[in-house]
Amino acid sequence: QVNVVESGGGLVQAGGHLRLSCAPSGRTFVSYAWGWFRQAPGNGREFVAAIARREDTTYYGDSVKGRVTISKDNAKSTIYLQMNDLNPGATAVYYCASEVNPFTKECDYWGQGTQVTVSS
Repeated sequence: QVNVVESGGGLVQAGGHLRLSCAPSGRTFVSYAWGWFRQAPGNGREFVAAIARREDTTYYGDSVKGRVTISKDNAKSTIYLQMNDLNPGATAVYYCASEVNPFTKECDYWGQGTQVTVSS
């Protein structure tokens, strides 16, 4: 059974930064592409970022390019999302997901999410 657990969300002022973490279990970490989505109140799920399984190639959604960086630590089986210069528009629940296709924006599993709130 795949279990995806996110952490690191919280309340931050505009211009601040956060680093989200994701520690999945139940599958071989290095065999999958991983990524992040977000969902703001009243909106659909939005692709944020993805990192390929082998080459560490990264992909970003147009609305977050230049503001977020996705990375992973294979030794710790952990994915990170560094978010800088946050603005209130980034307020959303952020979900870590596995087997993310950055072109179709599909994935097969995602976690419960972590809330990020950016105050103005």
